[in-house]
Amino acid sequence: MPVYTFQLNGKPTRVEVGSDTTLLETLRQHLGLTGTKEGCGQGECGACTVIVDGKAVNSCLVLTSQINGSHVETIEGLANHGVLDHLQTAFMEAGAVQCGFCTPGMIMSARALLLKNLNPTRQEIKNSIAGNLCRCTGYVKIADAIQRAAASVKERGV
Repeated sequence: MPVYTFQLNGKPTRVEVGSDTTLLETLRQHLGLTGTKEGCGQGECGACTVIVDGKAVNSCLVLTSQINGSHVETIEGLANHGVLDHLQTAFMEAGAVQCGFCTPGMIMSARALLLKNLNPTRQEIKNSIAGNLCRCTGYVKIADAIQRAAASVKERGV
């Protein structure tokens, strides 16, 4: 079985999985990172969104072999020593979480946006989460949370 190496949440990672194993399967089943959710398995819902080399991707559509040598960030990589990331805090403060199933994917899509743009317009926020489905919140509070997180980052100079 092939061995793949990559940076996962800032740490060198090595996995031995089949060449047809998706990144989602590797994260959840082989590495025990269950924050990344499996929704549709077809790249339509965004529940499995992670960041690969700075870009939001649906991990159900990416093979582990494709991320060999890459930098991968999951929802588990955001909190630092038990302290929530500014996006996680903003989602809680804005009431952008209801059932929570879509939340990790939404946060990772938002993080990818904020890595490129700390002053997104409402339309840019909507575009960044367009591939993420939520059946509970109606998206308004999610967009509010992303704006709140961007403002927080700008205030702190992070």
